Amino acid sequence: MAKVTIRDVAREAGVSIATVSKALNNVNVVKPSTKQRILDAVKKLDYSPNLIGKQLKSGSTQTIGLFTSSVTGPYFSMLIDALANFSEKHGYELNVFISSDREKIINTIRGRLVDGALLFDTVVANEDIEFLNSEHISSVFLDRKTSHLNTTSVVFDSFKAGYDITNYLINLGHKQIAYIAGYKGVYDSEQRLLGVKQALFEHGLSFPPYYRLEGMFEQEAAYNAVLSFLRSSRVQSYELPTAFVAGNDISAIGAIKALKHEGLMVPDDISVVGFDDIDVSEYFNPPLTTIHNPIVAQARAAVEMLVRLMDGEHDIPSKVLEGELKMRQSAKSL
Repeated sequence: MAKVTIRDVAREAGVSIATVSKALNNVNVVKPSTKQRILDAVKKLDYSPNLIGKQLKSGSTQTIGLFTSSVTGPYFSMLIDALANFSEKHGYELNVFISSDREKIINTIRGRLVDGALLFDTVVANEDIEFLNSEHISSVFLDRKTSHLNTTSVVFDSFKAGYDITNYLINLGHKQIAYIAGYKGVYDSEQRLLGVKQALFEHGLSFPPYYRLEGMFEQEAAYNAVLSFLRSSRVQSYELPTAFVAGNDISAIGAIKALKHEGLMVPDDISVVGFDDIDVSEYFNPPLTTIHNPIVAQARAAVEMLVRLMDGEHDIPSKVLEGELKMRQSAKSL
């Protein structure tokens, strides 16, 4: 009989792998009815990772761990689904560990509950990387390029994405361009902002401090940030931007809703662009101009690189994946 995987549970419950992971990690954002449906599926399929049992039997758990502080939003659903798919193709199951607790993350990895670790948006420090290397524990970073020599990463080139989409807006005639940031200090968000600023600088354009809004990579936070900005601009006589670059597509959607609430139409009054090219971006009103993030390619590369490391290869070079501009109807020329 084939081994039951987290993908089977997701299929049986009619939810994404990310939602199953949230439910099994007791993340409160899962509706009680959905969680019960997942637990029923777990019981029906007799699903249990039973990592310790696997390890005692074979010396290996045949499990890859994804360690992340969040799995919220369509980006993570796409990423986790792809990671699970490629893990299975290599004979591994993907388990998702959701935590912002550095010690908990390291103890889980140190306890050999997984054969290898994929690290995304974690608080792992340089000394932790030294420990993982000294213990010959294979790991790949998905969220950042590291300065540490003995690490492997596969990341989206967020700097170039920010640079390219800002150049696109500048070529449309935009000179006042604001940025809706993600979580403060997060690699992707900060790199995108650096790309935005570099493009502006090369064209002799300024980026006043109040043009950075905090959108947290979330629709509601971006909505509130834009709403607050628009209302305060009237009081403090801020110059309104002609375009917003949102840290991701979800933030862009929140921004568009806030602009509409204040009577401003996109793109007639203000242009809005995003990053990732999630499924809804093409069908939103207006269809969103964005940078396509090769999420599936990133997942494939990350799993393949991790498996090679677990098989004993060394010095695998990191990869940087470039995006692709998707020109739709949320930005217009001036």
